[in-house]
Amino acid sequence: MRILVSGASIAGPVLAWWLTRYGHEVTVVERSPVLRKTGGHAVDLFQPAMTISEKMGVLPRIESRATGTEQLTFLREGTRRPITGDATKIFAAASDRHVEIMRDDLSEIYYDATRADVEYLFGDSITAIGDEVTFEQGAPRSFDLVIGADGLHSNVRRLVFGEVEKQFIGAYLAVLSVPREEGVPGAMTGHVGPGRSAAVYGARHLDDARAVFLFRSPELSYHHRDVARQKQLLREAFAGLHPQVDEWMSYLDTDRAFYFDSITQLRSDTWTRGRVALVGDAAYCPGPAIGGSTSLAVVGAYVLAGELATSPDHATAFARYEDEMRELVHASRAFALGMATTLIPSTRLGVWALTRGMQVATRLPSWLVRPLAKLNSKGVRLHDSMPVKDYGRQGAGVPAP
Repeated sequence: MRILVSGASIAGPVLAWWLTRYGHEVTVVERSPVLRKTGGHAVDLFQPAMTISEKMGVLPRIESRATGTEQLTFLREGTRRPITGDATKIFAAASDRHVEIMRDDLSEIYYDATRADVEYLFGDSITAIGDEVTFEQGAPRSFDLVIGADGLHSNVRRLVFGEVEKQFIGAYLAVLSVPREEGVPGAMTGHVGPGRSAAVYGARHLDDARAVFLFRSPELSYHHRDVARQKQLLREAFAGLHPQVDEWMSYLDTDRAFYFDSITQLRSDTWTRGRVALVGDAAYCPGPAIGGSTSLAVVGAYVLAGELATSPDHATAFARYEDEMRELVHASRAFALGMATTLIPSTRLGVWALTRGMQVATRLPSWLVRPLAKLNSKGVRLHDSMPVKDYGRQGAGVPAP
C-alpha cells in the first residue's frame, strides 16, 4: 500500500521504518522545512521502546547519545541546604532497561534509520484528505492510508476528527536552551517550591545546557505559536523563586531555543476513521513530560505497523490496533495524573515529601529498590511493563525477533 504519514518527530519515523519493512511504500510529510531542532527536553525510553529500537538496529546509537544524568541536587524554596539524590538508582526503580535521551537526538536517529527507504517531504503540510490528499505546497496525490503522527496539536486530527476531548492537567512545561556552563554533564541541579520547580542539566555531547520549568496554574490564555506571550507567562510564574532561576530566565531575552506548552491529555478512545489513523501524541498524549508519552508513541507506531502487516484489511488492522493500545493508554493517563501531583506539589508539605522520597530511594540498597518497585506494575513500573507483541517476519528484510 501507499501510505502517507504526517509528522517526522518520533512516532512518524518509527512507523515508517516498520511499514517499509513490511513492504509498504511510505511518504512522510513534515511542516518544518528541516528536521526539527527545537532544543527540547530529555525524554525517557523504557524497556518496551528499547526492545523495539533494538529490533530496528538503532539501540547502540541511542545509548551513545544518552544524557548520562547520574546526580540530582535540589534546593527547597526558603531553605539553604541542598538535597541530593542518585538518579541512576531512581531510574533503576522505574525500569530494568532505560535510556534518557534528548528528544532531538532521538528524532534524528529514527530519521536517519529511514531516510534511505522513505520519501520525506519537508516544508509542507496536509490541507485536505479526500479521494486525494492536498498539500499547502505540493500537488495533490493519492494514498491508500493516511496516518497522523503530528503531535498534540495534530493537523490530521483536526482535519478528520475535529475537536476531541482534552483534559488540562493544571500545569505547564517549558524548556529553554542556556549556555553550556550553566549546567554540568551528568547532573541536574534545581529549585522546587509549592506549585513550581526549575532545574538545569547538561550532557557530554551537547554544546548547550537545558533549563526545564514545571508550574501549576489555572488554564492560561495564549496561542501555542505566540512565543513572546509564553515567555511573559513563564517569567511571571517563576518570579522570586531563586536568583539562580532568575539567571536562567535571563536567556529568555535571547534567540535561544524555547519550548512551552500545557500539560494536557487527549481523552478520545477512537484513533481511526475510514482510511485515516492517529498514532503517538496525535492520538493519545497522556501529558508531556509526565506520562511516558515517548515510549507510548514508539510502542503505538510498532503496533499499528504490525497490525497492518498481519490483518486481512486496514479496517481490521485499525480495530486491532485500538484494542491493543487502549489499556496501555488508559493506564498512562491515570499514571500522568498521579505524577503531576507528585512532581509539582502544591504545598510545602508536598515539596518536602518529594525531596524526602528522593533521599529515601537513594539511601535504600540497590538490591532492594528494584524488587520493591516491581510490586507495582501500574505505578512507577507501568511503562516498563508494556508488552511488545511479536508480529513475526511479515515482509522482506524484517529482522528476526
